[in-house]
Amino acid sequence: MVFLEFEKPLESLYEQLETISKVGEKGDVNVDEAINELQAKIKNKREEIYHNLSGWQKVQLSRHPNRPFSLYYIKNMCDQFVELHGDRNFGDDKAIIGGLGSIGGQTIMFIGHQKGVNTKMRQYRNFGMANPEGYRKALRLMKMAERFNYPVVCLIDTPGAYPGLEAEERGQAEAIARNLFEMAQLKVPIVCVVIGEGASGGALGIGLGDRIFMLENTWYSVISPESCSSILWRSWDHKEEAAEALKLTAEHMYKFGLIDGIVKEPLGGAHTFPDETVVILKQHLINQIQELRSLPVEQLIENRIEKFSQMGEFDE
Repeated sequence: MVFLEFEKPLESLYEQLETISKVGEKGDVNVDEAINELQAKIKNKREEIYHNLSGWQKVQLSRHPNRPFSLYYIKNMCDQFVELHGDRNFGDDKAIIGGLGSIGGQTIMFIGHQKGVNTKMRQYRNFGMANPEGYRKALRLMKMAERFNYPVVCLIDTPGAYPGLEAEERGQAEAIARNLFEMAQLKVPIVCVVIGEGASGGALGIGLGDRIFMLENTWYSVISPESCSSILWRSWDHKEEAAEALKLTAEHMYKFGLIDGIVKEPLGGAHTFPDETVVILKQHLINQIQELRSLPVEQLIENRIEKFSQMGEFDE
């Protein structure tokens, strides 16, 4: 297991648990009582640590190397899944995955950012930073879902759209703007969930829907704490302060009315209990899609446009 700095008190307890478990396996000594006692200590310590996490700590959790990514959720939620590739224009962006999945007899078009589970795969997936062809692939799949009347589920987890020169040459801003325009009018239900990082236009490019949710230990903001710190203080040293000032946690987003709800993670986070998180998210998606399916198409689109039109505060 990988422990973040603020999770270090758990590391020694897990080491003790592993040692005692090995003793029990090798000898005739009954260690059940000691194991139960340590498990209780781990649970209490976990509750203490996770009871009041700061904004920066939640940013760290959203980036945990063991945290489940889009493909993990999709493959474990779906009875079957067929991935679809390419934007039919330039290429197949590996930072965004998409395809048709079946949950309980309901076919759903899944689209999501994919970061990669190790160094080689992270490079292959461009660390979850999509190029324009990634957003155009996502739009192609949404239009396909509309044609066959399949609901769309978008899983958001990106440090931002790829800022390279070639991405700008191929129309990064236009691709994201086009997605927003088309998603606002899509004739099927759209449910978006931030499962990790939700940074800037990179997240927004597949983030406009009828219902927007965030997993408990995620963040959603126009800029990352590090980039904010580098702009304001010319250094990354103030990233913790920037994270608090940005108010980027799920609780803040819900309070501001920018999301529709928070999907609770098991105590200890999705990285500690990935299978339990899959079950929670799957049931949540089923409930939301069933509810949205009951609305007429015209009402669905009207509600969606009204929802985003009401965001923010302004004077005329």
